[in-house]
Amino acid sequence: MLSQLMVLFGFFALVLVSIYWINQAVRLFDRLIGDGQSAFVFLEFTALTLPNVIRLVLPMAVFAGSVYVTNRLSNESELVVMQATGFSPWRLARPVVYYGLIIGVLMSVLTHMLVPISLDQMKQRENEISRNITARLLTEGTFLHPADGITFYIREITQDGALNDVFLSDRRDPERALSYTANQAFLIQDQGVVKLVMVDGLAQSYMASDKRLFTTTFDDFAYDISALLGSPKSGRRDTQHRPTWELIGQIDKVAEETRKSRAFVVEQLHFRVNQAFLCLAAALIGFSTLLLGQFSRFGVWRQIVGALVLLVIVKLVEGLATDAVRANAEMWPLVYAPSIVGLAMSAVMLQIAARPRGRRRRAQPTGAEVSG
Repeated sequence: MLSQLMVLFGFFALVLVSIYWINQAVRLFDRLIGDGQSAFVFLEFTALTLPNVIRLVLPMAVFAGSVYVTNRLSNESELVVMQATGFSPWRLARPVVYYGLIIGVLMSVLTHMLVPISLDQMKQRENEISRNITARLLTEGTFLHPADGITFYIREITQDGALNDVFLSDRRDPERALSYTANQAFLIQDQGVVKLVMVDGLAQSYMASDKRLFTTTFDDFAYDISALLGSPKSGRRDTQHRPTWELIGQIDKVAEETRKSRAFVVEQLHFRVNQAFLCLAAALIGFSTLLLGQFSRFGVWRQIVGALVLLVIVKLVEGLATDAVRANAEMWPLVYAPSIVGLAMSAVMLQIAARPRGRRRRAQPTGAEVSG
């Protein structure tokens, strides 16, 4: 049974990861390729999003695998045979527990190490790209909008780096519209400041208050475009970008460095631990719910719907617990409430599934009663 659970888990995990990953890849493609990045950068970013995508789909894949295998064993009467040989629902649930624990270990590796490292690496690459002038501005034959109210155009970029026929419009100030045209321009960096040096051009300034237009010709003019590229992102690493070993024992330090509340850091730490137990709870909910009820030619769709409802309840408890812990760090045990609730519901359903057998055994007449 454990081998069947693992095989079906792999199948559902592959399907769900593919769906989520393609969705992420489409958004990344629009954002990166549209900004002039190469296909290699796109592939790098999609690879870095994969660990977080796997983390998101693991509980769903665990639940789907548990439900599918239990349903198949029930339809093929294998569960009936095992129960007839004396296996109680608690004994039948043992492989499911092992299954949930194995996936919980995989989830722990993701949440404590792989996901934070990949998110941190992706953040660093985003900061590098945001400072990449070539990808942001040096695109010929296209009207670019690097910032609100800014329009930039280059007709041609020569091999020596000269920009031919440049147009720059600055309408960030509603009272004053500026536009510059130049036959040639160059990008230079001066002490960390990026400037666009335009040669042989025309500057126009339109004042909206009195509707007057001022024009000025220039031989050369330097325009600071550092603001268009955005200020450099700080090197501050968020809590989600730090492996768990950086959080343990230095919560106050991390909270100060990330400018987050102490309660938020505490919640993030225990949230990662709880994800493994959620996988176990999801597996047991899918298994125990399908043990309820009797055989029906219409299938077990009612039990499956009931299992989905229980999962929704677990997620609601998770949302409420998260809000409570982020408001008060002393309430951190509530982070584990969703897993406890899920495991408790599974235990109740397993107990209910075990009762009918016991009652039938007690209701069987003894030999003296039959002879009488």
